[in-house]
Amino acid sequence: MSVRSADALGGKAAIAGIGATDFSKDSGRSELKLAVEAVRAALADAGLSPADVDGMVTFTMDTSPEITVAQAAGIGELSFFSRVHYGGGAACATVQQAALAVASGVAEVVVCYRAFNERSGRRFGSGVQHREPSAEGAALGWNLPFGLLTPASWVAMAAQRYLHTYDLAPDVFGHVAVTARRHAARNPAAYFHERPVTLADHAASRWIVEPLRLLDCCQETDGGQAIVVTSRERARDLPHPPAVIVAAAQGAGRGQEQMTSFYRDGLTGLPEMNVVARQLWRTSGLRPDDIDVGILYDHFTPFVLMQLEEFGFCGPGEGAGFVAGDAMPLNTHGGQLGEAYLHGMNGIAEGVRQLRGTSVNQIPGAATSLVTAGTGVPTSGLILGADG
Repeated sequence: MSVRSADALGGKAAIAGIGATDFSKDSGRSELKLAVEAVRAALADAGLSPADVDGMVTFTMDTSPEITVAQAAGIGELSFFSRVHYGGGAACATVQQAALAVASGVAEVVVCYRAFNERSGRRFGSGVQHREPSAEGAALGWNLPFGLLTPASWVAMAAQRYLHTYDLAPDVFGHVAVTARRHAARNPAAYFHERPVTLADHAASRWIVEPLRLLDCCQETDGGQAIVVTSRERARDLPHPPAVIVAAAQGAGRGQEQMTSFYRDGLTGLPEMNVVARQLWRTSGLRPDDIDVGILYDHFTPFVLMQLEEFGFCGPGEGAGFVAGDAMPLNTHGGQLGEAYLHGMNGIAEGVRQLRGTSVNQIPGAATSLVTAGTGVPTSGLILGADG
């Protein structure tokens, strides 16, 4: 694949290493230990040592600061460190920031990481328990008193409108769950390894917040994932073929709130992801037909369908048919529904594996992968490509 970019970033940096802890429901160790374990694994995969690292990026929600992880992992001086906001929406943006640092010469080797005990510790799915005074907290104040306390309830509002607008039933969301679990069943690292589900299983799963059932909701996972970014030239000398960062983008839409943007003109799409899509297509020079594998953020199934529509893989309301028809390989690691919920970082790793040819659900000849981050929030995305 030849890299064509309309900005100064595309093609200059690459992902050279990926590493993760095991994915579990009770890690039995601190979040700092998980972060360090993942960072060391990613560096080993890249054939680099802690002494090679001079930059680190993570999420604002991570409890393990960059300098603390660097110290615990044996990393020395840092010339670049950064954090990205908005939960899962930060995933691909951590790689974007690392690539910007590398492309500009601010840093040479940057590690992106995310680690948490999201199942045995603080569970995001349990909803809002306490908010410090903030502008975001004030915005949530318009919704919390009416029972919209959890991410599932916030997404359910948009999902219900989507079904109504396109005259669909909740079972259309099942195609996403079945696809993810089919891939997870063949992935030994996945929590749901050897446990596929059917559309009937989806329809029989209990309601969480109508129209979302249990199998429409991602897991709650303990674990860590790290990504090593360096220059394309340096990556060529390392053990694995580079996963070139062809394009990277962030996006926030008009009237954007964190996950409660209910006052927009419509609720059947994801304007923030459309901002990302337009940038990725423009800067890469690619189009939907050029993408070999899609790794789409799947914290809730309805937003996978909307992402497909925002990126132009299919028309409005046609996402379920696109998934049901296997029109594009999707979430071949099992996604957050089937492998693990790591705020999308494990999806980036799968995009890399597909380009290396090492995925457990390998797509023959895969040369491009689209990876997206959290939906319903200000978000980000990547197009990764094989070097050549």
